[in-house]
Amino acid sequence: MAVNLVIVESPAKAKTIEKFLGGDFTVKSSFGHIRDLSKKNFGIDIENGYNPQYIIPDDKKKVVEDLRKSAKNARMVWLASDEDREGEAIAWHLIEVLELKPEKVKRIVFHEITQEAIKKAIANPRPVNMELVNAQQARRVLDRLVGFELSPVLWKKVKPALSAGRVQSVAVRLLVEREREILAFKSSSGYRVTARFEVTTGKNEKSEFKAELPVRFPDREKAMQFLRKCSGAVYLITDVSTKPSKKSPSAPFTTSTLQQEAGRKLGFSVAQTMALAQRLYESGKITYMRTDSLNLSGSAISAAAEHIKSEFGEKYLKVRKYKTKSKGAQEAHEAIRPTYMEHKIGGNNPNEQRLYELIWKRTIASQMSDALMEKTNVTISISNAEENFVASGEVLRFDGFLKVYIESSDDEQEENGKGLLPPLQKGDRPVALNVTATERFTQHPPRYTEASLVKKLEELGIGRPSTYAPTISNIQNRGYVIKEDRPGTERKYTVIELDRSNRISEDVKSEVTGKEKAKLFPNDIGMVVNDFLMDHFNDILDFNFTASVEKEFDDIAEGKLSWPEMIDKFYNPFHRKVEDTLETTERNKGERYLGIDPKSGKNVYVKIGRFGPMAQTGDSDADEKPKFAALRKDQRLETITLEEALELFTLPRKIGLYEGKEVFAGIGRFGPYIRHDNKFVSLKKDIDSPYTVELDRAIELIEEKRRAEREKIIKEFDKPEGLSILKGRWGPYISYKKKNYKIPGDIDPETLESDDCMEIIGNSREKPAKRKPAGKTKKRK
Repeated sequence: MAVNLVIVESPAKAKTIEKFLGGDFTVKSSFGHIRDLSKKNFGIDIENGYNPQYIIPDDKKKVVEDLRKSAKNARMVWLASDEDREGEAIAWHLIEVLELKPEKVKRIVFHEITQEAIKKAIANPRPVNMELVNAQQARRVLDRLVGFELSPVLWKKVKPALSAGRVQSVAVRLLVEREREILAFKSSSGYRVTARFEVTTGKNEKSEFKAELPVRFPDREKAMQFLRKCSGAVYLITDVSTKPSKKSPSAPFTTSTLQQEAGRKLGFSVAQTMALAQRLYESGKITYMRTDSLNLSGSAISAAAEHIKSEFGEKYLKVRKYKTKSKGAQEAHEAIRPTYMEHKIGGNNPNEQRLYELIWKRTIASQMSDALMEKTNVTISISNAEENFVASGEVLRFDGFLKVYIESSDDEQEENGKGLLPPLQKGDRPVALNVTATERFTQHPPRYTEASLVKKLEELGIGRPSTYAPTISNIQNRGYVIKEDRPGTERKYTVIELDRSNRISEDVKSEVTGKEKAKLFPNDIGMVVNDFLMDHFNDILDFNFTASVEKEFDDIAEGKLSWPEMIDKFYNPFHRKVEDTLETTERNKGERYLGIDPKSGKNVYVKIGRFGPMAQTGDSDADEKPKFAALRKDQRLETITLEEALELFTLPRKIGLYEGKEVFAGIGRFGPYIRHDNKFVSLKKDIDSPYTVELDRAIELIEEKRRAEREKIIKEFDKPEGLSILKGRWGPYISYKKKNYKIPGDIDPETLESDDCMEIIGNSREKPAKRKPAGKTKKRK
């Protein structure tokens, strides 16, 4: 038995660390937290003080038992969980649960898993920092308080099985408010005027360039008036100004900037980015990935400098030290960077390698020279008009850090860059090849992506590096928000052109507008819950409150604030408000009155029902019971019209007779369908609609399914009844009494008879089902 036991929080991290330690060390994993707050009583007792009650979950009891045995036989226990607050809390829990004596335990921290870092940590152990532990306890208790007290309010006042959270509810608020800005937005059009000019240079060569009018015309008539002025006009270059400019590289990655850039450049979700970064860290490829520090160690800067000089030359090197601007930065002591700068490639699969490359390039670029550019602006007067055209160009004089890395942007309106201009001089008289006025439309504020939502949360001081990914995953998993693409709609626009012969032509073209890719949309439940919480708990959803709570956690971590005092100050008024809301408020179903059904004369509403958004005809207190219909996935409570709601009640729709039996079209649990002879056939997505599908098309789909089922049958047996051999996605199988049985791979299914099938079924029944270990169950997609 080794005399030293090292405990970390993950098996992958344990495996990497073990490579760097000698035979005197055994490295084991706690598999994360080994205990958590009790859900029944987590210690909030106002009268008798605070004593959080922790329990060991059932799936951790064997882990704890194994660690206790190992710790008992070890001379020294080294707690090497991560160096943030959560890691500090894990170390403290281990001391408590394993009942480790102070003289037998040492706490070590490192922000990269390298031999040098681990040896340095072992040489410099420290006690567990209880102030960091208290900050983590305060966060956990406060978040449980908000969730455990607010969620039951939502169950009773909105809909069962809902949840609320201190940070997640604020994130939903941001998305709801942006969605309502978009719904309220009224687009207006104007005319953008551009011109294509030709100029003769000193070498008698002709060159073309583009220019634009700095102002836009509000309507077609004014754009047309301007083009008429340009007819026969003479153009003169009245000014040419050239200014040098520079662009500096971005700082190395923090958690939030890595999540943002991986989303923009690689298309990764926030959760995917963090999972990949976790694996890169645990395999020793990058430094700790939950950080809001911009600092790079001296050795990392030196290694980057050596690489830049050898790869690109001295002029590309500019050593930089970045200062952290984030409020309360505390998670780690360095930015995210490769552990070894000389390794350009890292990771065990393509996605890990792509993320590693992004981190490597960003780190190297942060220590490189500025990019030097030259910007030129040319003013062109019009003889018949007061307005001037302006042409802009940009020349890259020295690429600097751009040789390695260009940062992406969330700005959907950002220009792709300015083109080059030919040699132009004041006094030149360019000729207009054409002048074009194009109708352009104002655009609504952009919807949030996961990356831009992280950026906004960070700007507001809401959450910390360790909370961004779980927050964004939670609001999607809870069903408040959906991430999806939307195709957009076609829109007409007008183009008016004055050609070189001074003729004006007009054309109407079309474009797709409103197309969205991987955007976050709040759904009806999210909007109704947000409205309820804003009406009754607006202080919890206040941006300043959420940010100030984070500041208080920072104060606890620095020993400036007692965490029980902080909880006490928050909990008393909050608890009173919860009780008052439960007693005095009515249920909030997000009900919206749409109008009167012209056929029945009944009122029509939409609201949140037990199973989700629905439409209702008739009133609950009327003699005749109201009718209900579920809203389609693409319909929203706030935007559905009376006509669209009434259409929902036309289903299921009888569309005719086939083989003497009725055929219906409807929408069910698994989507739109045709029903005939008590059998269901799915309608084709984006092709068929249950509201319009005709009998001929329904018959075509019914027969198509029958053919597929016939082709699926390999053999059918009369006895026993219901026994058959079928083709499946994963190969042939036996079907009997609504259960399926695998046919061994060495058996030809065509040769099987009834008795052979029953023998295979009998053997399958005798084999005990394989049980998956706890925590390893895969969710079906």
